[in-house]
Amino acid sequence: MAGLSQHIARKRFGQHFLTDPLIIDGIVDAIAPAEGEALVEIGPGLGAMTLPLLARHGRFTVIELDRDLAARLRKRGDLDVIESDVLKVDFAEIAKARGQKLRVVGNLPYNISTPILFHLLGFVEHMVDHHFMLQKEVVDRMAAGPGSKDYGRLSVMLQWRYDIESVLDVPPEAFDPPPRVDSAIVRMLPLAEPPRLDEALLGEMVQVAFSQRRKLLRHSLGKWLEARGFSGHFDLQRRAEEVPVAEFVNLAQSL
Repeated sequence: MAGLSQHIARKRFGQHFLTDPLIIDGIVDAIAPAEGEALVEIGPGLGAMTLPLLARHGRFTVIELDRDLAARLRKRGDLDVIESDVLKVDFAEIAKARGQKLRVVGNLPYNISTPILFHLLGFVEHMVDHHFMLQKEVVDRMAAGPGSKDYGRLSVMLQWRYDIESVLDVPPEAFDPPPRVDSAIVRMLPLAEPPRLDEALLGEMVQVAFSQRRKLLRHSLGKWLEARGFSGHFDLQRRAEEVPVAEFVNLAQSL
């Protein structure tokens, strides 16, 4: 992308620019963009993914916090640029303006990836899917099943609403500057018929359950349930990491 190659990565924005063409092709193939879709890219950076996406899709929306990069992206004329912190973006408004649900993609800043995922969760009914580059450790936690060391609060709070799959591993040398961690591409598909529940209640419950993950749930979640007068049956002689997502969901519904 003309003029962007001279940009210096800014540490405070968590910038690591993707440069490996084979990896980029693999990511775009995984996204499989089609013309006419409402595509939104978070953090286009130097445009490593933006240009291949434009070639297959045509004009779409990008969200860029870095003022200099946003100005250069705007000069292209074939992108709709939102210059903003993604945590302040109203994705429902974008979907309303486009008259359709969104496909959201991007190389997310690793230092705020979890807050971005939870922000997007609030707009999930306006989404077709997500494809994100994230720290591999985070992707492993997102996709983990019960009984594994990676299974935790993030797993439960995303899996109750999404089908999550790790689709491609990305080594540090695919970036400039190289991050100190391995990366991966995650695909997130909103569940067609999600369970009805109080999301805030589920969030509080899961946070309590995993607050002492080495101890049995009777020491943490048991006391929390008792304080709420819960009289149903729930096996508290387990650790939080042994409880499937569906059981946390059922418990939240019963409350």
